[in-house]
Amino acid sequence: MSIIKATGICKTYQRGREEVCALRGVDLTLEPGEFVSIVGPSGAGKTALMNILGCLDTPSCGTLTIDGVQVTGKGEAELVKIRREHIGFVFQQFFLIPTLTVGENIGLPLLFSGTPYDPAKIEILLEKVGLAHRADHLPGQLSGGEMQRVAIARALVNSPRILLADEPTGNLDSVTADGIYRLFEELHRQGITVIVVTHNRELAQRAGRVIAIRDGCVVAGS
Repeated sequence: MSIIKATGICKTYQRGREEVCALRGVDLTLEPGEFVSIVGPSGAGKTALMNILGCLDTPSCGTLTIDGVQVTGKGEAELVKIRREHIGFVFQQFFLIPTLTVGENIGLPLLFSGTPYDPAKIEILLEKVGLAHRADHLPGQLSGGEMQRVAIARALVNSPRILLADEPTGNLDSVTADGIYRLFEELHRQGITVIVVTHNRELAQRAGRVIAIRDGCVVAGS
């Protein structure tokens, strides 16, 4: 069974008197454990698609199934539950709480989901992202690459089957970006479905499948 299936996904926005069509009938199927990159020029619809796949936004038309659950038409409370149980998010900005330690930042989603803080799980995630020695540091004491690794560990704390990353290396130099992609490759080998939006074509080619979007339509890789 596919882990994500999008059929006929459209998304329109109202901008003043103008109607903007961000996505136009997107069909997309992803299998469990795939590593996929989404590429395209600015304004192509990459982030709009990512937001819908991650249940952060709803389509104007079409249907979406996540891990066997049809999410189209569900209310916000149900979408929150789906996001919490199935999906981890990584963004270009790290969104770490500056007054919390690395370990506390990673464990924050547990608080929101009502799950007890689990130091052993935090320790395992810190080992996974190569930051076991940084657990008690504050974000301001970390490099950009280290902060993104913390953000990735935080995205994994609820054990999602899907990891969505929107321009995760946009603020990083090439060497650091390479390290982040190596981490994504390792997570993919562990069976997590990894979907990365990126402008970096060289990094995008390291995914198992490259999906190209232009003018709101998938033009390659679907």
